[in-house]
Amino acid sequence: MSLKAPPSPAETGGGRGGRAPRPVSRRSGLARLGPLPWIAPVILLILFVVVWPVVELIRTSFLRVSSSGKVRGSAGTDKYTKLFGETDLASVLMWTVIWTVVVVVCTMLISLALAQLFNQRFPGRTVTRWALIAPWAASVLMTAIGFKWMLNQTAGVLNTLMLDLGLIDKSEDWLGRSETAWPWMMAVAVFVSLPFTTYTLLAGLQTIPGEVYEASRIDGAGTWQTYRHITLPMLRPAFLIGLVINLINVFNSFPIIYAMTKGGPGNDTSTSMVFMYTLKETDIGESAAMSVVNFVLVVVLVLIFLKVSRWNEED
Repeated sequence: MSLKAPPSPAETGGGRGGRAPRPVSRRSGLARLGPLPWIAPVILLILFVVVWPVVELIRTSFLRVSSSGKVRGSAGTDKYTKLFGETDLASVLMWTVIWTVVVVVCTMLISLALAQLFNQRFPGRTVTRWALIAPWAASVLMTAIGFKWMLNQTAGVLNTLMLDLGLIDKSEDWLGRSETAWPWMMAVAVFVSLPFTTYTLLAGLQTIPGEVYEASRIDGAGTWQTYRHITLPMLRPAFLIGLVINLINVFNSFPIIYAMTKGGPGNDTSTSMVFMYTLKETDIGESAAMSVVNFVLVVVLVLIFLKVSRWNEED
C-alpha cells in the first residue's frame, strides 16, 4: 500500500473555499503612462513653438515697448485703441480678404484642372509633373524678387518685350500703382501655390478606385454625371485639405507682397501681415496688437470654412 502525500494548497486551489488567489498585475511605471512618453516630445515642441509665442504676443500687446525693445510698463488696451483708430486699417483688412479669396479660388480651380490633366496618360507626363515642382522647390522670396525684376519699369523684360511688339507706347510702372500691382502679386501667389495644391488633388484622384468608374459606365452615366456624382464627392477630403492649407498660407503670406512692393505706395498694397510689419517700425506694442488680430482672424476664417463645408460630416 503506497502512501500519497497530501495535496498542496496550490493544487487544491489554496486558501479558504478552494479558490485560487487572483494574479496581481504588476505594470511598470512606464507602461502606466501609455502613449504619453512617445507623444511628449511633440507636445513639448508645440508648447514651445506655438503656444508660448502666442502667449508672449498677447502679453506684449498690453505693454509699452520702446523701439529698442525695452518694456516701459503696462499700456492696458491703449495699443488696441490706437490700432483700430488707424485710418488705413479698414482698407488693409478689405484688401486682405480680397487677396485671400481671389488667390485661393484661382489656385484651387487651376490646380483641379492640372490634377485632372496629370491624372491622364499622355506623352511627356513625367516631364511636366517634374516641371510643376520647380516653383515649389524655389524660395518664395526668390520667386517674388525674380518677378519684381521682370516687371521693372526701366530694365524689366516685360516692358522691353511689349515695347518691341508695339503693345505699349511707353514703359509701365507695373508695381508702382495698386491697380496693376495687385493683379501681378496675386498671379505670383497663385503661381507658387499651384504645385502643392495640384499634387494634393492628384493624390486624391489616384485613390479613387477604377471599378467605380467602370460601374458608372455600365449604368449609363455620362462624363459630367460621373464627374459630378463620383469624382468630386470622392475628391472632397483632398480638396478640403488643400483649401484649408491655402487659406492659412495665403492669409499669412508676407514675402511676395513685401518683396515686390513693400506694401506701397503708402499702404495701398498692404495686407494685414505687411501692415503689422510696418507698424513694428513705429510701435512694437501696436504691431503685437495687429498680430493678435491676425491670429484671431485666421482662426475664425478657418472655423467658418470648416463649419460651412461640414468637415466632420460623413456621407
